[in-house]
Amino acid sequence: MMGKKSKIEFEEKLAQIVTLGADVTAKEWMKVIEEEYGKVPLIFKRMGERPEVLISHLLYKGTVGETSPLDPKYVELISLAVGAALKCPHCTGYHMQAAMKMGATRDEILEVILLSGMISNSSVLANAYRIFDEKLEKCIPCETKGVIREKGKAAAKKKPVKRAAGKKR
Repeated sequence: MMGKKSKIEFEEKLAQIVTLGADVTAKEWMKVIEEEYGKVPLIFKRMGERPEVLISHLLYKGTVGETSPLDPKYVELISLAVGAALKCPHCTGYHMQAAMKMGATRDEILEVILLSGMISNSSVLANAYRIFDEKLEKCIPCETKGVIREKGKAAAKKKPVKRAAGKKR
């Protein structure tokens, strides 16, 4: 929950946006991001083409981070893990750099990468196995190719039916 000080700071931030306007605010916020991280992420650049979109995104992102009971370093490490799990190189790099600025060590970053990989792998397997179980129960291609599915047993090929010599269908 947002504390009294945070609410006041939030309202002051909103008042500043109204005073400066969306275009000026967006440009100033992009400069701050570039100064802090050396570059502006592509998604922010594209959102900056519509300043109201960039401002609302950064307000949301900032407010979640500023009001979180988690230490900012851990917020960035979690964000790094999610970026890595989603296979987003830009997110991973951005949040890795932010985590280091917040005091994360090399070992902490490597551990987060390892954990995100482990959970991603488990997610891939769990999802694929669920789909396998659902689809194999009613496998139309299997039925048309003569695969017999018995409960609890591996699928086996049906034996071809022997036809009497000389008889055609």
